[in-house]
Amino acid sequence: MKYLSGYLTSTFIKKRIKNIKSILCSPIEIQHRLIHQLILYAKNTEFGKKYGFCEIKKYQQFSERIPICKYIDLHPIIKRIRQGEKNILWPGKIKWFAKSSGTTNTKSKYIPVTKHSMKECHYKAGKDMLSIYIHNHPKTKIFFGKALRLGGSFELYKDYNTFCGDLSSILIKNLPFWAEYISIPKKKIALISEWEKKLKTLVKETAYKDVRILLGVCSWLLIFLNQLLKTLKENKINEIWKNIEVIFHGGVNFKPYLPQYNDLFSKSINYYEIYSASEGFFAVQDRKNGKDLLLLLDHGIFYEFIPMEEFYNPFPKIIPIEKVELNKNYALVISTNAGLWRYVVGDTIKFTSLSPYRISVSGRTSHYINSFGEELIIENAEKALDIACRKTDSVIHEYTAGPIYMNQKNSGAHEWIIEFKKPPKNLNNFRDILDNELKSLNSDYETKRYKNIILRPPVIYVARNGLFYDWLKTQKKLGGQNKVPRLSNDRKYIDSLLKIE
Repeated sequence: MKYLSGYLTSTFIKKRIKNIKSILCSPIEIQHRLIHQLILYAKNTEFGKKYGFCEIKKYQQFSERIPICKYIDLHPIIKRIRQGEKNILWPGKIKWFAKSSGTTNTKSKYIPVTKHSMKECHYKAGKDMLSIYIHNHPKTKIFFGKALRLGGSFELYKDYNTFCGDLSSILIKNLPFWAEYISIPKKKIALISEWEKKLKTLVKETAYKDVRILLGVCSWLLIFLNQLLKTLKENKINEIWKNIEVIFHGGVNFKPYLPQYNDLFSKSINYYEIYSASEGFFAVQDRKNGKDLLLLLDHGIFYEFIPMEEFYNPFPKIIPIEKVELNKNYALVISTNAGLWRYVVGDTIKFTSLSPYRISVSGRTSHYINSFGEELIIENAEKALDIACRKTDSVIHEYTAGPIYMNQKNSGAHEWIIEFKKPPKNLNNFRDILDNELKSLNSDYETKRYKNIILRPPVIYVARNGLFYDWLKTQKKLGGQNKVPRLSNDRKYIDSLLKIE
């Protein structure tokens, strides 16, 4: 039975590769057909009536009528939808909302997840991810075993019977039967809200099972795998799961974690990156050793792009996919079957190929740290530092912050290098205020700081006077508009500062 089901699942997934190849032949036509379908479907919504969707026949009309927006613009509308109002951005009632870190004015964002976006975006992209893997590894037998998923949790908005939570929990809760059949652990375990309880249960439920696929954010997966080894007193993961073959990962930069992952295995493991967010499943690695990602163009998402040199203009130039250029930074703008219309995601991407369209994620539209899934943005940092300074009667001259990556002995941390004009009398008090303010401003940071599991308290390094000036000098960046990067995911940058200290 096990081998029959594995064969049937593999055969079912393989068929997707034909669809993927057909999309690669006519990407522009598919994208423009998609936007017309989205407009047609939403023409009778409140948003569709406001902007005259019934009259829109061409892309130019769509781009001229509908303004770009950020989450802060949608926040009042999404609040209404969460309270049960129907037919606002997308037809019908939306029950599910993916919760992620917020903006300047909101601690958390609540991104609508519709039945259409689950089926035609997230699950469809998941099938394509597996289909591509099978195509690249024709002798694989991953479906003869289990896929281990690490999920979050969700909660009920009782007054209005709507739900919010991690995107992973929403997708697990609504998973199609074929995917649920090959997944481990069971839903009730995957959706446990308390992480430490979940961790213990996960180890118990997955120990020495036939796990062949791992899916998740690499920082959380690393903690689980280390706990698995520690509990079972084994040296390598493949002593526990003999047929482990592939890890599908996304959410944060995998490169700093790669040496630690390689140390966990005594045999070669395949790593495949995906680019997925609360707003949609955007891209997937389509080559064995490729470092760029294939942009998914037929998954309910219409893409537009703002050249970064235009991004801060009052009326920036916005272009469709047929006008993009190689190796140029663009801010990502999407219209989706979840009811997001010309929504600025906040990520920046570069095209590494135009045939097919492949991308690399180059950063964010603002400074940020996202080495552990915390998505700490510059607005959070500036506000928290300001409060910490006021409460400790201190003054900052220059500062920067970056990651200290976790290892087998210690969880990760943020290292803040601060050049004070007037230092606080008690540095630990300053650190604690900064930490608590960041928790209050950013729900993802707060989650990662829970019991020091992912992130321990910030590390504050008091810089000597003139450190940042000297660093800029070594980089030949004195004068003009050159600035010290405030938040960075690049540990090498932090080390370069400490090197000249």
